[in-house]
Amino acid sequence: MSRRLADRLATAYFWATGVLIVLILAWFLLRILSDGLPHLSWKFITGKPEEILAGGGVGPQLFNSFYILFLSLLFSLPIGMGAGIYLAEFAKRNRFTELIRLSVESLSSVPSIVFGLFGLLVFVTLLGFKFSILAGSLTLALMNLPVLVRVTEESLRALPGSYREASLALGSTKWQAIRKVILPAALPNLITGLTLVAGRALGESALLIYTSGLSVSRFYPDFNPLAAGETLSVHLWYVQSAAIVPDAKQIAQGSAALLIIVVLLFNLLVAIPSRLLQKRLSGGS
Repeated sequence: MSRRLADRLATAYFWATGVLIVLILAWFLLRILSDGLPHLSWKFITGKPEEILAGGGVGPQLFNSFYILFLSLLFSLPIGMGAGIYLAEFAKRNRFTELIRLSVESLSSVPSIVFGLFGLLVFVTLLGFKFSILAGSLTLALMNLPVLVRVTEESLRALPGSYREASLALGSTKWQAIRKVILPAALPNLITGLTLVAGRALGESALLIYTSGLSVSRFYPDFNPLAAGETLSVHLWYVQSAAIVPDAKQIAQGSAALLIIVVLLFNLLVAIPSRLLQKRLSGGS
């Protein structure tokens, strides 16, 4: 086989796999949105759920999803990004740092339900937070921490060494080089990692069943972190498997479509401002 023929076959293979992935994703989205969009309404999105009667909404669950996501990022971002910057810029290559990297990689592959059982034991039972928004967000932060550390470290390591050398040659300190050159240059990759973590958090259910519970507060919106915090993804699992309301299937289809729309909008709302900020910090027009 000639090199030109092998190149064409490889190109055709990669194009075919790319098109196949896009078609599968499009079919997946089309199927969920076509089933769920007819059930979406303002009353459904903002209303309270019903246990027996039809016509309940998912307002508290939608609020809890974003509240738990915000708290989990608040807990995990400073620690995860700080550890990633340390491993990429300050840590020396020795057995201790290799052990840290191995531990982080091992933790990132642990199933979410294991983190849920850990959160049930530590936060819900031992610390007495019960089934609450705080217990769920802390457990979610623990699950996302290894991913944030690896994404931050790999994003900084992927930058050319000339970035650091040029900044230090101009008289900046190492912290100034990190803050004004390295982090802005790595911002697109960092934002990509952040959106992946946020999307995973919005769609997580197994972990939150064991920590934030299957009920919501009587008040809506309730900012009390010790209130019960069923999220939209957990509600979707509940109505599909155990609910007795007559319109459980319609609620599940509407919740699935709303969850997809929320994740897509969240990614756009994070990605577009980050691109503008990255251009501004790097001096682009």
